[in-house]
Amino acid sequence: HAGAGAVLHYGPACLSPCRKLPVLHIFGQQPLDVGRCAEAFRELYPDRQSHVVVLSDVVYAHAMGELEQQLRPEYPNIVFSRVMCGDPPGPAPPREVRQFGRQFLVEAPGGLQDCAMFYVGAEGLALTSFMLTWNRCPFSSFDPATSCGRRETLNVNRALMRRLYLVERARDARVVGILVGTLGVAGYLAVLQHLRELLRRAGKRSYTLAVGKPNPAKLANFLEVDIFVLVACAQNSLLDSSDLERACNPAREWTGNYRTDFRDLLPGACAHVELPPAVPAAEAVPDISLITGEMRAAHLCDPPAPQLPPSTALACRDQTRALTEISPAASFLESRSWQGLEQRLGQTPVSKAVQG
Repeated sequence: HAGAGAVLHYGPACLSPCRKLPVLHIFGQQPLDVGRCAEAFRELYPDRQSHVVVLSDVVYAHAMGELEQQLRPEYPNIVFSRVMCGDPPGPAPPREVRQFGRQFLVEAPGGLQDCAMFYVGAEGLALTSFMLTWNRCPFSSFDPATSCGRRETLNVNRALMRRLYLVERARDARVVGILVGTLGVAGYLAVLQHLRELLRRAGKRSYTLAVGKPNPAKLANFLEVDIFVLVACAQNSLLDSSDLERACNPAREWTGNYRTDFRDLLPGACAHVELPPAVPAAEAVPDISLITGEMRAAHLCDPPAPQLPPSTALACRDQTRALTEISPAASFLESRSWQGLEQRLGQTPVSKAVQG
């Protein structure tokens, strides 16, 4: 809306591809003691035949070439990732990984799960996202600020079990709020449409909300919403986000894999799963909630589109009951003891504004 023809982005970035405008990233260059980093790497990986993928924060990417010159003669199986701004043209070659704005070739016989990961940078969202996504790989890191290397001990399994719990919460939810956390990442409109269709076929009501940066104070205004799903870039979707696709799509099974890039779920992507055909309610297999112990629907259906009233104007108090059949929000409002300020037209004397 500013009429810009390009974007210059200074500072840290998730490297998600922009939808319309070309983007030039200026990350900056933080100092790195390459000799101390190489020494820490040797201490963490004494086996010179180890298959290790080196990742780095974007502010240390400028020093990876020098680090590679020091370690490559000693570690023939080491792989250095490259920072990738935007999506390169064409499909990825076999055994090449393109994720989180990083690009590297996996040469281990068993694939990525046979590799260890070495991260150059401070602890933060980028490292956490790497560890949760590639949770079968052991991680180590080197913090240039402290010049210390260590083996990362994030309890990934506990984080994944927390995610499984949130999937159950999403399955139990009747009203879902879809929070729009990005307007620039490519594919966000297609994902919003996919989520609305998925929720509609799962028999759930959805509301699409754009509230800027989410916080509890903002979301507390929507008490009728059972659960919120944030559509954002990979790093902003951490950590307590629920996997709505896994919760509402019966064809998708729980595997322990953690995905934060919503574009992976779109048709043609690596993690896309077609929705199964609709099942009549009489033939549906019942499902039991692991949280409440109650029965719930576990199949997709084709519910008829709700018929809206002729007028979309605000309804008076005596019309609220008629709206409860089509709006969970109106039903929730009717059950509350306090439903907002009453107008009391003609009954309240006019007065000036007072401080308070």
